[in-house]
Amino acid sequence: MTPTVTALRERKRGRVAVELAGRPWRVLPVDAVVRAGLAVGRGLDRPTARELGREVRRAKALATATRSLAASDRSQRALEQRLRRAGHSSAARADALASLDRAGVLDDARLAETRAELLARHGYGDAAIRADLRKRLIPAETAADAVAALEPELARARRLLEGESLTPARLRRLGTRGFSRDTVDEVATTFALEA
Repeated sequence: MTPTVTALRERKRGRVAVELAGRPWRVLPVDAVVRAGLAVGRGLDRPTARELGREVRRAKALATATRSLAASDRSQRALEQRLRRAGHSSAARADALASLDRAGVLDDARLAETRAELLARHGYGDAAIRADLRKRLIPAETAADAVAALEPELARARRLLEGESLTPARLRRLGTRGFSRDTVDEVATTFALEA
């Protein structure tokens, strides 16, 4: 005999208490209940229960993804990896990522551009910026576009050393901050000619 949904009671934080045959059954995410088509008077047959299970898994993956994005901006690959480590099924991961992509929340190009600009403002060279974007699992082409959109590395290096005397330690610092050897050599040559 198929149990019938006898009540749906709203709970806090987007949850619904489902009652079957007059008895409390489960508290579920409201979007999963709606998407599965649960309604008072409807029987909870096997196909509906399967659909409800899929929707609950999808809702949990989406909740994990949004919490993760609230903590820190992430690339699509990094978020997918995080969901996989959290044990969400491939279908639930794909649904959650597709929902966030449709909402415009996932944008690897925007993430790469803002991260590259931030690091450039903080005195990092192109190599360090590319390494940071690679660590964040930004696609290589997207990372390259973000770095190419920055002010030239040589101009950034010169600005970092403005008003300072040139010393070997300052040149080494440029190298450790990800500036290329060519940029460091050009800065050293420029400073030597000005002196």
